[in-house]
Formats: sequence, C-alpha cells, structure tokens
Amino acid sequence: MIDVEERSPQDSRRTRIIAVIQALFVTVLWSSSFVVIKFGLEDIPPLTFAGLRYSIASVILLTLILAQPKIRSSLLGRSRRWWGMLFLYGCIYITATQGTQFLGLFYLPAITFSLLLNLTPIIVLLTAIPLLGEKPSTVETVLVLAGIFGVFLYFYPLDFVGVSIIGLIIGLISLLANSASALIGRAINRARDTPSLVVTGIMMSVGSIFLLLFGLATEPLAPLSFTSWFYILWLAVANTALAFTLWNRAMRVLRAVDMTLINSTMMPQIVILSIIFLGEYPEPLDWVGLILLAISVGAVQYLQTKHMNNSKD
Repeated sequence: MIDVEERSPQDSRRTRIIAVIQALFVTVLWSSSFVVIKFGLEDIPPLTFAGLRYSIASVILLTLILAQPKIRSSLLGRSRRWWGMLFLYGCIYITATQGTQFLGLFYLPAITFSLLLNLTPIIVLLTAIPLLGEKPSTVETVLVLAGIFGVFLYFYPLDFVGVSIIGLIIGLISLLANSASALIGRAINRARDTPSLVVTGIMMSVGSIFLLLFGLATEPLAPLSFTSWFYILWLAVANTALAFTLWNRAMRVLRAVDMTLINSTMMPQIVILSIIFLGEYPEPLDWVGLILLAISVGAVQYLQTKHMNNSKD
C-alpha cells in the first residue's frame, strides 16, 4: 500500500496543474464573450441580451446552491446589512456594469471596449487613496502613468474619427461601475465568511432581474432565432455559470497572485480573437499602447495582490 505522504507531493502538483488549466480555460471563455456578444448583438437588443444571459446563469447557480445543504445553510441568520451589500453589489456589477458592457460593445469595437475595461485596476488603485487611505508605491505610480500613456497612444491622434462618442461615454460608465463593483466585492469577500458561490449566485440573481426588466421595458423584443438562443444559452451556461464555478474551484488551490496573473491574460486573448473573428486590426501605434497597458495593468494587479497577501501574514 502506498503511503499517503509519498504520494502527496505528486497529487498536490497534479491538483495545482489542473487548477491552472481550469483558470486559463475560464479566461478563454470570458475573452470569447466579447466575440460572441458582438455576433449576438446583430439580432438581439443589448439589455435584453444581457438580462437573458445572467438570468439563466443565476437560475443555474441558485440551483447549485440549494442542492448543497452545507452551502445552503450559509444563508441562514444573515443580517440586513449583508443582504443589502449583496443587493448593491448585484445592481452595480450585473445591472450597471454588464448592462453597459453589452451596450458598449454595440457601439464600439471589442478591442477598444476591452482596453477601457482594463483600466479598472488603475481606477481602483487611484480610488483607494481617498476612500481607503491606501497610497500607491513609487513603482505602482509609474505603472499607472505608463498605463494611462498606453491608452493615450491607442487613441492618438485624439480626433476620434470613426469612433462612437456615445460608445465611449457608455464605456467610461462601464469602467466606473466595474471599478465600484471591485471595491464593493472586495469589502464583501475579504470577510471570508460566505462561500463565493453564494455571493455570486445571490448578487447575480438580483442584478439580472433588474437588467432583464430594463431590457424588456425599453427595447423591442422580436422572436429570437435558433442562433440567437444559442448565443444566449452558451454565454449563460458556459461563459457564466460554468466559468464562475471553475474559477471559484481554482481559487481554492491557487494563490490570489496566481489568479491575478492568469486573469491578466484576457486582454491579449481578446485582441487575438477580435482579429481572427471580427476583423479588427490595431494599427502599429495601437499595438504599442495595448502592450504598454497590458504590462502596466498586470504588474499593478500583481503588486497589489502581493501586498494584500503580505499584510495578511
């Protein structure tokens, strides 16, 4: 009989490799969402599209929660403040952020919108100065400036010819909402008193209800084709319910630093997928800006996560 201690290192290594593969697979799913959304928006109104996606995904996640007694019991005895925070989190992260994401992709190229959303870690870092009293280090300040310069290069010359101003405004709103949801999500999850599946399922259910209601109230809904329903169900089941479940499972094995670095691979993936499937080709100067922003954002995320881990030790 093989001793447990002899096989533990090998099992641990294999478990870590599986977790890395799972997390990378999730980033591929999430990156492909930009392409699938662009295709779906040709026939499906943006807010209704988003509402259907997250409503179906939330039903799946709630089913998973209710089917597991241990996880289901974590809902008992929760305070009004806890429910209120999840309500706010859902409204901002799902209703506002995801709603404006679908609207933004309706008006903007996937690469442009991805670039705007990738400013989120920089916005969060700057917002933490007045709200949390957290001052960035000299290295982080340089990285922030490098990221901003990368955005400037991408949009240079700043005449915005051929770029939807409405799309840029919606993109900026989505960026601010995404940054706010990151701060709220950090406040909720750092307590570590609730399974991440519960937090995701509850907040997504709340936000998707409002998102779907807004869509049905403001957009005409024509009969959807088989292809449209395929896009909706694929995003709901694979890119949302499955992706969040796999991501949460990977977080049990990998460090926050590892997850941050893996998540940073999304931007180049979106660029590559947009070139292949959407025919969006960045100019040479655009490439410099995209690479500069990707490096600065990835480095800022790494330093912030490492700092958080050190402060917990």
